[in-house]
Amino acid sequence: MEVSSSFGSMKMALPPLAAMENTCEWLMEDYIVNYVVLGIFSWTAAFILVRKIFPNRSFDFCNRIVSTIHASLAVTSSSLSVKDWSCPVCPLASKSSPLQMQTLAVTLAYLIYDLVCCFFDNHINLDNSIHHLVSIIGIGAGLAYEMCGSEMVAALWITEISSPFLHMRELLKELGYRDTDLNLAADISFAVIFTVARMIGGPYLAYVTLSANNPLLIKAMALGLQLVSAFWFYKIARMVKYKLTKRSTSKKMV
Repeated sequence: MEVSSSFGSMKMALPPLAAMENTCEWLMEDYIVNYVVLGIFSWTAAFILVRKIFPNRSFDFCNRIVSTIHASLAVTSSSLSVKDWSCPVCPLASKSSPLQMQTLAVTLAYLIYDLVCCFFDNHINLDNSIHHLVSIIGIGAGLAYEMCGSEMVAALWITEISSPFLHMRELLKELGYRDTDLNLAADISFAVIFTVARMIGGPYLAYVTLSANNPLLIKAMALGLQLVSAFWFYKIARMVKYKLTKRSTSKKMV
């Protein structure tokens, strides 16, 4: 396409529309990469700040405070990105909205930061590391495809809604509230919310993700995440049973 110049016979060639669209796509990809890199530095800075505020607390304690901040932010952002609450996972297999992309980019940055933190802790949790790797690959694929935003923010909401209670359990222990009513309340709250979210909402989300016209990698990640959730549910059920049995035995001895 050519446009005649008002100055004589000079002509200016305009770039084809397809080339402009490709340029926009690359700009979006660069924007997301920059968002993730900035996010990694931001989460690291937040951890350093928490360590300065609580110098006498453990590495795990400070990291869990950062994790609680992320969980609260992730649930809030995921909720705000829902287009229709009558169908939170709709539209399926569709192009991600800018807010969904930003929400996922922030979480991807956090997961990379937290995975690195796992190797600095005294005890490396294998199942937690596997969960992080599955999530990083899944979210990374969603950002690369720029689709499945509805399904992925729903998965983020489901996985993070119980996280503040998970971290509260461990924070209370370090603060001296181990084996107290408050710690038991945190245990039960975490177990109930985890069960409802991951073992009721999770299978439904996995089903609609597998049924929709999503990329194979996204489907594989959805299935893998649900399998990890089922394994954790088994461990949590055993933990609750142990806690309640221990408490019942202690009362009888008193």
